[in-house]
Amino acid sequence: MSDEWTRAMVATRLELAAEVMNSLPPVRPQGYVSAWPEYVSTFADQVGQEARMKKPLPSPGMITEADEAMLWLRWVDKDIGQILWARANRKAWKGICWQHGISRATANRRFDYGLAVIVWKLNGKTVPRKRSMEFVIGQTV
Repeated sequence: MSDEWTRAMVATRLELAAEVMNSLPPVRPQGYVSAWPEYVSTFADQVGQEARMKKPLPSPGMITEADEAMLWLRWVDKDIGQILWARANRKAWKGICWQHGISRATANRRFDYGLAVIVWKLNGKTVPRKRSMEFVIGQTV
């Protein structure tokens, strides 16, 4: 990776983190068992069916990068972090706006601001507190 992070790079990394987290097996309580017997399919059951391929589990390196990207969300306010994570999970803007009670323009502005704050932190800069959202966003690519 280059030395300078951009908003697009951060958004892509958050999307990859969401994909990794969604591809992990579900967490079950300890000792979870099924009382149903294992279904054994015969050859006649499988004739004419398409082969089902399972997606491979993410590698340990991908999980580490996903964990690192999820920790970035601590650098922004809770509601902005929720917007960033919802967009990383490809949720629709309409649902995000309804959940937070804001307009589409406000949600987009907070999304861009959250990405910009993460970019500032990753590039080793301090986010100016007395400057506007527009200024912080404008200083990033």
